[in-house]
Amino acid sequence: MPAPLAARARLLPALGAVYRAQLSRARVARIPLLFVATFQSIGIMVLMRGVVDGGSEARAVVAGSSVLVVAFVALNLLAQYFGQLRASGGLDHYATLPVPPAAVVLGAAAAYASFTVPGTVVTAVTGSLLYQLPMGHLWVLAAVVPLSGAALAGLGAALGLLAPRQELATLCGQLGMSAALLLGVLPAERMPALVSYARDLLPSTYGVEALARTFGPRPDWLAVLADLGVCAGVGVISLAAATWAYRRAAVR
Repeated sequence: MPAPLAARARLLPALGAVYRAQLSRARVARIPLLFVATFQSIGIMVLMRGVVDGGSEARAVVAGSSVLVVAFVALNLLAQYFGQLRASGGLDHYATLPVPPAAVVLGAAAAYASFTVPGTVVTAVTGSLLYQLPMGHLWVLAAVVPLSGAALAGLGAALGLLAPRQELATLCGQLGMSAALLLGVLPAERMPALVSYARDLLPSTYGVEALARTFGPRPDWLAVLADLGVCAGVGVISLAAATWAYRRAAVR
């Protein structure tokens, strides 16, 4: 009689194994890029200092620049990674492992999002000092970073897995990061109405809005929670879409 197959790995242990493997693999290659993302965001805040003095515009610039670090790593680099993985046949390796597809996507997304924490904190603190904003509520980054990272990482993974060519995956990641730059850093009140609608469709917008509200003298915590709730909902949808894209790409 043929030997019975081993039981399929459960989601949480498989997720932890993929996360640790991706974290150790990407540590050397991604840390220099994290410095680039941080310096890019700080440079944008320095440039905007010449045209923005304070108030709601300063809060928008600092919050948008902080979340831009998340977009650079979780959206741009993850789209490139999955595009390269699909082009090189690396998905075949994961497809042979007895792990759920969701564990592969969530593990890679969580590993890439983890690299954004130091850069986001440094950017937020630097921006607060530069624009003289209060730093008493920066603890909200503990919610903004994982929720924005989940939403953007799911989007980046889906773009990389659905792109028919590796070059297109890289292009999509770059365009997504550019959208996060233009729509997230620029003050919303200075945007045309049509552009504002596009801004509402960007997953990172709600993380930016939640962080920007905490810089005010009297934060509206219900509005902050609402923004974080929307960001969490978008994150669930984008990660589910990335899981579907992984299944689709792995069987082709």
